[in-house]
Amino acid sequence: MKLTALEIKQQQFEKSLRGYDVSEVNAYLNLVANEWEHMVGKMKEMEAQLDKMDEKLKHYERVEQALHETLQTAKDSAEQKLVGAKKESRNIIEKAEMESDAIVREANQKRQQIRQSILRLLDRREEIIGGMKSYLEMAQDSLQHFSRDDASLFSLPKEDTGYSGEQEERRKQESASTKKRSQQKEEQPVPPGAENLDDILDDID
Repeated sequence: MKLTALEIKQQQFEKSLRGYDVSEVNAYLNLVANEWEHMVGKMKEMEAQLDKMDEKLKHYERVEQALHETLQTAKDSAEQKLVGAKKESRNIIEKAEMESDAIVREANQKRQQIRQSILRLLDRREEIIGGMKSYLEMAQDSLQHFSRDDASLFSLPKEDTGYSGEQEERRKQESASTKKRSQQKEEQPVPPGAENLDDILDDID
């Protein structure tokens, strides 16, 4: 039953011989009606505030749902980025290991090539030393052979003090021929490779 302030004010009671004082009852009814009207206004105000609070609550719930979805999306994105970063880091590490292995292999190959080059240089050095020894032995043999030539080539035959001009000319020709042979022996060519011996030895050292 819904009761209003006007209904309270207009409420009628039956009269009896020994009943309540009518003025007091009416005054009390007016007081109750006023209070009732005041309470109804408060209730309406509270209902309006409650409706506003419900709207705010729904708004906050929608915001909470959006935040939850945003956080979930951010979490999924972060997990995907983390997985991608781990995968990329593994790829970088694998690539670095492959490059380092390639560098080591290349270094070993170059080291082997340098070693072979050094061995070839050492062999070449031995060849040059052998050529020099052969040249020196040949030069020594030539010198010994030259020193054992007949002394008659370097001395005049015993003749009378008065020799003709023809004999003097023949002696000069023999002397010039001997000098030419000596120069030819001194100008014999050196073995191949010996002319740059000092430079080669400096490079080897």
